[in-house]
Amino acid sequence: MMRALALAALATFILLPLAQAVILSFTVTLAQGDVPAGTIGLMNYANVLSAPGLRAAMANSAAYVLTNVALCIAVGLPAAYALARYRFVGDRHFLLAILVFRVTPPVVLSLPIFILFAKMGLVNSPFGIALVHCLFNLPVSIWILESFIRAVPRALDETAFLDGHSGVSFFFVHLIPVIAPGIGVAAFFCFIFSWVEVVFARILTVTAGKPITMAITAMFGFQTDIGMVMAMTCISLLPGVAMIWFVRNHIARGFTLRA
Repeated sequence: MMRALALAALATFILLPLAQAVILSFTVTLAQGDVPAGTIGLMNYANVLSAPGLRAAMANSAAYVLTNVALCIAVGLPAAYALARYRFVGDRHFLLAILVFRVTPPVVLSLPIFILFAKMGLVNSPFGIALVHCLFNLPVSIWILESFIRAVPRALDETAFLDGHSGVSFFFVHLIPVIAPGIGVAAFFCFIFSWVEVVFARILTVTAGKPITMAITAMFGFQTDIGMVMAMTCISLLPGVAMIWFVRNHIARGFTLRA
């Protein structure tokens, strides 16, 4: 009984703000022409989707998040394979070092990264944000994938190479299907961090290329349309929910295998 009450209280604590946000997203909070405040409808969503700046922010976020996930998996997979299959001096220390770098506060690196990216012409570019996010997501990607590859028997590698597979062929035909749950877990964490990150998104998008997090922040002002803000917030939640839905089986299997 106590456990059920605790779970109900936790669910209420988590879901109540979300429910309030969803309700407000369908509520007109500022009178607009003939539509009085308090009207229930899809006007807030229509206003969000008709605003060029907000549509551009959605496209920018999608661009740099997908680029970041693709880069982290493409670079992290060979690196994780090397750490899992080969031994060299300092291999464990190297893995620990990149994980320590991951927990470095982003604000510590904000100034040098801004100066470097400004000289390289990557400020106000979604690609620039994707690259800087790779600095923090790549260690996690390598760490997750390395543990999954280590769990795969070496006999799989030896059999594939004896059958005449090249390194690239082995990766795509044999290794990737076997560690698909690990790739799903790594992609999930890279996606979530990149989608909600705001420090580098603020620093590296001075005049253009602003992502959805900065677009929501910019909507607050002297007279804020809370309904429109909540509509934009709910739209920003959809990619994360979709990501969880599509990789839910891989995530469940991934955590089970890693445990």
